Amino acid sequence: VVVACIPAAVLGILFDDWMEAHFHNYIVVSIMLVVYGILFILVENWNKKNKPTVTKLSDLTYKTALLIGAFQVLSLIPGTSRSGATIIGALLLGVSRYVAAEFTFFLAIPVMFGASGLKLLKFFMEGAGMSGMEIAMLGVGCAVAFVVSVIAIKFLMGYIKKNDFKMFGYYRIILGVLVLLYFLFTFRIKRKIIGYF
Repeated sequence: VVVACIPAAVLGILFDDWMEAHFHNYIVVSIMLVVYGILFILVENWNKKNKPTVTKLSDLTYKTALLIGAFQVLSLIPGTSRSGATIIGALLLGVSRYVAAEFTFFLAIPVMFGASGLKLLKFFMEGAGMSGMEIAMLGVGCAVAFVVSVIAIKFLMGYIKKNDFKMFGYYRIILGVLVLLYFLFTFRIKRKIIGYF
């Protein structure tokens, strides 16, 4: 897990601000939702013809973990999905679907803590402070997010035992198209309203 976190940690620290300035918009998010939806479907079709070489978590080598971590770097682009990038990468590297999902969830823990810590550090370095109420709200939000995540992971691991990831691929494609249409429609209405004045 530590080895797999290295690529995203290094590049995340170096390029976080640049990525936020250039890629945080609805067009990039929509495109990445659709692209990774298509990739899920293509990789699952390709995976049917290939037998996984890693079928247990203990079979993962440091090299494979580092390569999965390299795929995780792609999630720095908004709309990519950190778990989606790592699962696709793991499947391409010959890891079974179940182990890929399991390792991805273990990988999420330090990544989410690191990303949240980096944002908080930047927040405080900019001179902003937090009241006691805001700290309490942040704590409650983290606790609720953790509980919901555990429930979602339990459901997903059960689902993966019997199904593939194609459903997530179709879901991402539909969501990407809807996000793009929503913002295009919203901007068109705003332009018409501004045009009347």
